[in-house]
Amino acid sequence: MAENVSLLDGSPLPSRLCASVPRPSAPRPGDALLVDYFASGAQSNGKDVLLQIKGMTCHSCVNNIQDVIGAKSGIYNIRVNLKEEQGEVKYDPTQWTAEKVAEAVDDMGFECTVINDSFPCSTTSTEPRMAENAEIQRRHRRAVVSIDGMTCHACVNNIQDAVGAKEGIQSIRVSLELKQGTIDYIPDKWTGESVAETIDDMGFECKLITDQEMTPESEAPQKTPRSPQKKVSASEREGVELQLNGVRYSKGNSSEHIEKCTFIVEGMTCASCVQYIERAVAKIDGVHSIVVALIAAKAEVIYDNRRTSSDALAEYMTEDLGYKTTLLDSISSNSNYNKIQLIIGNLGSENDATRIESHVLSKTGVDSCNVSLATSMALVEFSPQTIGPRDIINVIESLGFSAELATRDDQLRRLDHSEDVEKWRNTFLISLVCGVPVMVIMIIFHWILRTPMHPEKQTPIFTPALSLDNFLLLILCTPVQIFGGRYFYAASWKAIKHGNANMDVLIVLATTIAYTYSIVVLLLAIIFRWPSSPMTFFDVPPMLIVFIALGRMLEHKAKGKTSEALSKLMSLQAKEATLVTMDAEGRLTSEKGINIELVQRDDLIKVVPGAKVPVDGVVVDGKSSADESFITGESMPVVKKPGSTVIGGSVNQKGVLILKATHVGNDSTLAQIVRLVEEAQTNRAPIQQLADRIAGYFVPCVIGLSLLTLVAWILIEYNASKNANLPPGPRFEEALKIAFEAAITVLAIACPCSLGLATPTAVMVGTGIGAANGILIKGGEPLESVHKVTTIVFDKTGTITEGRPRVVQVASFVNPSSMSLRLITFLIGATEALSEHPIGNAVAAFAKQLLNEPTWPNTSRFHVSAGHGVTCRIDSIRQSFASLSLLGASPPEVPRLPDGKNMTIPGTEVNLLQVTSAEVKQPNPDTANIVIGTERMMERHGIAVPDIVKMTLSEEQRKGHISVICAINAEVVAVVSIADQVKKEASLAIYTLKEMGLRVVLLTGDNSKTAESTAKHVGIDEVFAEVLPNQKQEKIKQLKAYGNKVAMVGDGVNDSPALAEADVGIAIAAGSDVAIESAGIVLVRNDLVDVVGAIKLSKMTTRRIRLNFLFAIIYNAIGIPVAAGLFRPIGFMLQPWMAAAAMALSSVSVVSSSLLLKNFRKPTLATLYTSSFKRHQKFLESGSFQVQVHRGLDDSAVFRGHASSKLSVLSSKVGSLLGSTTSIISSGSQKKQRLLDTAGSDLEDLIV
Repeated sequence: MAENVSLLDGSPLPSRLCASVPRPSAPRPGDALLVDYFASGAQSNGKDVLLQIKGMTCHSCVNNIQDVIGAKSGIYNIRVNLKEEQGEVKYDPTQWTAEKVAEAVDDMGFECTVINDSFPCSTTSTEPRMAENAEIQRRHRRAVVSIDGMTCHACVNNIQDAVGAKEGIQSIRVSLELKQGTIDYIPDKWTGESVAETIDDMGFECKLITDQEMTPESEAPQKTPRSPQKKVSASEREGVELQLNGVRYSKGNSSEHIEKCTFIVEGMTCASCVQYIERAVAKIDGVHSIVVALIAAKAEVIYDNRRTSSDALAEYMTEDLGYKTTLLDSISSNSNYNKIQLIIGNLGSENDATRIESHVLSKTGVDSCNVSLATSMALVEFSPQTIGPRDIINVIESLGFSAELATRDDQLRRLDHSEDVEKWRNTFLISLVCGVPVMVIMIIFHWILRTPMHPEKQTPIFTPALSLDNFLLLILCTPVQIFGGRYFYAASWKAIKHGNANMDVLIVLATTIAYTYSIVVLLLAIIFRWPSSPMTFFDVPPMLIVFIALGRMLEHKAKGKTSEALSKLMSLQAKEATLVTMDAEGRLTSEKGINIELVQRDDLIKVVPGAKVPVDGVVVDGKSSADESFITGESMPVVKKPGSTVIGGSVNQKGVLILKATHVGNDSTLAQIVRLVEEAQTNRAPIQQLADRIAGYFVPCVIGLSLLTLVAWILIEYNASKNANLPPGPRFEEALKIAFEAAITVLAIACPCSLGLATPTAVMVGTGIGAANGILIKGGEPLESVHKVTTIVFDKTGTITEGRPRVVQVASFVNPSSMSLRLITFLIGATEALSEHPIGNAVAAFAKQLLNEPTWPNTSRFHVSAGHGVTCRIDSIRQSFASLSLLGASPPEVPRLPDGKNMTIPGTEVNLLQVTSAEVKQPNPDTANIVIGTERMMERHGIAVPDIVKMTLSEEQRKGHISVICAINAEVVAVVSIADQVKKEASLAIYTLKEMGLRVVLLTGDNSKTAESTAKHVGIDEVFAEVLPNQKQEKIKQLKAYGNKVAMVGDGVNDSPALAEADVGIAIAAGSDVAIESAGIVLVRNDLVDVVGAIKLSKMTTRRIRLNFLFAIIYNAIGIPVAAGLFRPIGFMLQPWMAAAAMALSSVSVVSSSLLLKNFRKPTLATLYTSSFKRHQKFLESGSFQVQVHRGLDDSAVFRGHASSKLSVLSSKVGSLLGSTTSIISSGSQKKQRLLDTAGSDLEDLIV
């Protein structure tokens, strides 16, 4: 039986490769498995071809090619070598040719050519080599290293590609989450230290952890723990590794056991709590990393599920650390799985739990199931493509148990901090009831009568040692100390029990010392029958707790406002959906309301007018319009009809829609945006790490300063009283009173919360405001980094341009009376309708638009000449063309134009240019041979290209257009020009960025002429053209190496390495998922003006963070010395209640300061469109704009740093004086240059 062999990233090896891998009885690295694979060979009647494949950047490209091509019928096996840029393919010659195989790879976006189509792939020559390798692998060593400095999977690929390609390295696996690498190597060529040094030399911090000799016994598989129960695949049971021609495959990859869970953590008050939780949890075996967010009250933990579990972590943080912790979400290393929580009824014993787990796990598509008897909850991980939540519930109910979905309605309540606000409101009111009388007593007895200094004015109660004011203060202080301070005591006790000190500890110390001292001194006075009642501090606890509780209440209210943007996003999600069924004729047969989380893929959902669309889907019936402004920013409703896509969270406006669910649960657009914002608000900015370190030392230092203040004032006041000739008793009492008051005031005024809140509140508000404006910022780091950017690099296709080629001009060379434009369009449209090339699609789309969706005639002999054009034969033209008029849908004939004149074709935005009016030899033919393509294509078919056509081609090429010649029956009749239109806001966005002093660069793989034309159109004066996908990352490295802080704006897969390499990657959301994953900022609305908005928001947020920090530092730097009595010599001394009020006010002030970010207004086209831009636009239209174009990896222009970028604005202003100067600086070999020059007119070099 064949086993399932998986790749390093967990994806399966193509089935045709797996089929020849038998299951060994005792699997181990390097055994006969490799020999069996190659010895089995492919089918003996197959043919082999050796391919050259260019454009691969990492093993993901290798895996993609092998999976896609290997899955095709007639392909027996395929092996791709990244280092050699080659591929070996064995195929069925009855289904494939070598050229077709190369074309299939080429169609995937790689440059593929045939090297040898009779390449032998002999198994006999392979067997000895494989057997030798198997013997070598038996005596290999394994080094495990720690790798710091990786930021994304591009770093992982870089390390794996560079190190894995070295001789003697058998395999390498790098985990971004673990920050570790596992390398198997041959000890004759490497040591563990040399491996670590190699990675360290690549710019990462690498240290050797372990280095051991590997034997079959050392790689024995380990059992998976029972809870949670999880299906164990063959790849997990058997630690088999194999390496095929430089590409490493692995089984039993440790990353499969890595999970990330998110917890709600209640009870955190300041950055000290954050530090404490992170330190404690990080020590748990199996925990790889933890990040705690104070404001969001969340913790994200990455752990190995073989060593610990989410339940164990939650229990530890709740029971041992003292912070109530509940699991919010859990994500395994396999992102293709969703998770649901179910509430199970009638659960009686552990056997019931095991029974449910086993039955649920038996279903296809379920990966894991964990049933908790204590909570009656089930957590199920499943593949939404195979099974849905309703199916899982049905399985559980069939066993006799009830099951219902555990909803997250409390998540919105958590975001607005309503529970915390309520808790501190009650504490404040309890304290206020006693605090107001305390204030009255203080005013009357201490300030007016001054009874502590004048014992004769005291009113004794029972004994002279107990005065009326002290008795009343004791009665009022005690309930506040017990009930009002209970939260502070509980939190501080848990902190102290685990060796931690936070803000609560300071408050408890201040109130407890004051209360305890007052009780003790009062008891001593009564016991020893003092003649007067002593000075007490019963007024301190009520006043402190009143102001601190008020401050906490206001602080949590303000914190709730920082989450408003996220709350609004979450509230967009519908809570229920109407599930319907339809018969074969499309009639509704049933409908019922279900919870939104129970919707499964391919469900039919009914959406009535005014209702929210519950999930992403495709309309199958009905017509309406939808408000999608929360995604697109457009206020105008979008028309929806059968075939239209709808976005979950949008509002249906008019008619009833029936849609088929395509993306549900965590896969929906809205869910992904919410998750991105949540993660962003959890991730900390670099400056926050400094605040956390300060907070770790802050409380102990404050306690030390308080003790120092106490001792210092006792000595100072005692000596002062001695000099005043006061008796020893009153002298010491007065000194102790002043010293205690100063020490308690120091404890009360110190506020680590203001430091801890400075950054996260601003980041939370900033990311929320960004999300509300269509700018998704992934955490504090990119938010803090954007404002430092000096150079912005733009990709062209899909970023500066729309990414959709379309026809912009048709140049006609024939007399319309002999062959009309409609007929020409009909023939070339019918030909290009068979093409899959973007250029052909653009021409066919134009023909459909002009002819109102015609029915194309039958064609024959259709042939594609890769990179040059297409040919075909069309018969019965007159009959097919006449049917257009019979249908009554054909537009009116295009008016005839004089030679040299042009006009816009009616019903389109395409320009018609009548160059000449030559008569054709075969007017209005019934049969035609069509040739469409390049000038070289015409030469191949013996078609003469007149000089006027060549002049037209040159002019169109100068404009940056792609032009194809159209010939009918060996006569050139037209030249069709295609262009990728520049986005309407591109020039305005680039002008604004330059006005902000930024250097703007265009980086593209297009030829220099096309790139120059685009750059002139939008106002970019520096262009790097003809840069291959794998060179874009190198170009970003060059720019960074010369001191530029670089932001990269892109959208495609080939932009991903560059986005990851840049200091800040900005992805267009309409682009690929890979690009979005690599970026730090995502522009949801595909609007380049949002790049300006992201920079302005970053600057505003960073400025607010610095102001918050400055305020917090100044407050503590000034407040603590003043509280300690710095100005007492001049008669000014803070009272403890004043210090408490100041402390509460400081935290509220910091949060309120962050809330001022809500005043941010994103720049729009209207606000940026100024008179100066109008003048700039006219200058661009004049054609005098100066552009420098550089080819490939030429670095002559990279030396420009930030200083020169500030002159970028000036260059455009003097451009009109200097004229248009284009400097094309070539790099690379002369051979490459000749190829680029000769191919300049070819279609493949002009493709946008």
